[in-house]
Amino acid sequence: MSDRWKYQIKTGGIWGLFMVVFNILFELKEKPFMEQISSSIFYIKAVVYIAVGIFILGYFNWKRSPKNQQ
Repeated sequence: MSDRWKYQIKTGGIWGLFMVVFNILFELKEKPFMEQISSSIFYIKAVVYIAVGIFILGYFNWKRSPKNQQ
């Protein structure tokens, strides 16, 4: 696996997981935790956040990263 993909998965994956946890905490007043994670919408959102984090956010962070410019 190339360094670019490792970097994208690391940074974008962390962002995606952070957003999933943040959304769970933000919606706790409206829905209980177990109700949130038992719905299929939760898993769709989680996959979308992680994919956007890896493919979009990770890519743009890689392009701006000074360590890949030699």
